[in-house]
Amino acid sequence: MISVGKVKIGGNNPVVVQGMAKTDTEDVRATVEEIRRLVRAGAKIVRIAVPTVRAANSVSQIKNQVDVPIVADIHFNYRIAIECIDKGVDKVRINPGNMHKEEILRVARRAKEAHIPLRIGVNSGSLEENLLRKSLNGERTRGYREERYRHAVAKAMVESALQTVRLLEEKNFTDIVVSLKSSDVLTTVLSYQLISDKIPYPLHLGITATGPSPQGVIRSSIGVGLLFAQGIGDTLRVSLTDDSVEEVRVGYQILRSLHLSEAGPTLVSCPTCGRCKVNLKSIVKKVFSGIENIRFPLTVAVMGCEVNGPGEAKEADIGIACTRGGGVLFKKGKRIKRLKEEDMVDVLLREIKSKASYK
Repeated sequence: MISVGKVKIGGNNPVVVQGMAKTDTEDVRATVEEIRRLVRAGAKIVRIAVPTVRAANSVSQIKNQVDVPIVADIHFNYRIAIECIDKGVDKVRINPGNMHKEEILRVARRAKEAHIPLRIGVNSGSLEENLLRKSLNGERTRGYREERYRHAVAKAMVESALQTVRLLEEKNFTDIVVSLKSSDVLTTVLSYQLISDKIPYPLHLGITATGPSPQGVIRSSIGVGLLFAQGIGDTLRVSLTDDSVEEVRVGYQILRSLHLSEAGPTLVSCPTCGRCKVNLKSIVKKVFSGIENIRFPLTVAVMGCEVNGPGEAKEADIGIACTRGGGVLFKKGKRIKRLKEEDMVDVLLREIKSKASYK
């Protein structure tokens, strides 16, 4: 287990959803505003990119204006990592594929003095060439050898992480988190599977460069979901070509689907068919908008007809089943009362918010 500010990762602690600001870190005002948006969405830790010394100089200003642990994402320049530590950052992410061993040790020495953890963030796209050549053993053929190539890349990623872990352990630095990310879902999954029983440190999950929605959501959900379902992983950041808040929301949806988080409601709705006589898509959108900022566990159902209503959604805490011109409000599968179509969403949201206030 490690601590990032007041947030604990690993051990028996709940899985932590992280976010990452997409602003220019030198723009303190914009970065602070985005971090606040991420926190409102539920992010427990927020990472910022720090590519320059000027950006590093902004860290203390940002820290003074937000109430969430901040992680500095560092590539290439170890001096920037040290500057961020001096400015009060709560964790530093380094990539062993683009930083020399002695440079990593210098960062680790300063991190140890400041009592903050390091994330060893291995990416398949920036692997050390010698490790990749050794793992590939001259094999670069794709096609029917795709599985062998993928396994070789995964092994090289794991070896990169293990070499860095051993380097830090030799200097008695054990405040470590490890991540092994690739844009290929199966390579990422295999990498984490290979390393999960080799180290005692928390694992940060994510699929990198997944693209826009829905592609990125699907790829992230499959990759991260497969790992969490096997008991692998302690924290995650969903990476999308989308708004950073959407990344946090998707992260929580993944955890709720696997019953690993109860932070907020789960919305269940049917896909609709010829029995549906209302604009269910519009109704669902309004309900979702009305409940997305609620932070207690609740299953809400919005079903397109009575066939798929209380019966199919009987496990829901509360819901509506639509009929022509109206619908039925139900709780735990029991019909409560009939509603006019124009009143359905308002009544459902009032019931939900009343329950939230009670909680």
